[in-house]
Amino acid sequence: MIRNIVLGTLLLCSTSVFAQQKSSSEVMTKSKGTYTINTTTLCNKVGFKGTTPLIVTVKKDKIVEVKALPNHESPNYFNQVKKVMLKAYEGMKFEKYNKVDCVTGATMSSKAVQANMAEALKYYKKNK
Repeated sequence: MIRNIVLGTLLLCSTSVFAQQKSSSEVMTKSKGTYTINTTTLCNKVGFKGTTPLIVTVKKDKIVEVKALPNHESPNYFNQVKKVMLKAYEGMKFEKYNKVDCVTGATMSSKAVQANMAEALKYYKKNK
């Protein structure tokens, strides 16, 4: 009986460690010199109706692409954020990422996107 409890505890602990490793590795992946950062667990800055997680693709310290993940923001306003803000980041060097302006009418969503970008680039610099 004690042996089964010990084995069960070891199995539970090893599963927990594996889950932690898996979730942290899901934050950033690397393929052929291109890094992809998922901000879902990095940034909890709330926009108008919730968090605004992003997928940020980086290569050679340059932002290649930014995509919005599913969120609860108002579609009419957040579509403007996607069209204007997220596109403005593409091709940008890191030191200029904070120069992208908020979208009028979608200020809270825009600020949440800016916070996600800051966390994504901070994570990339620390873990690349």
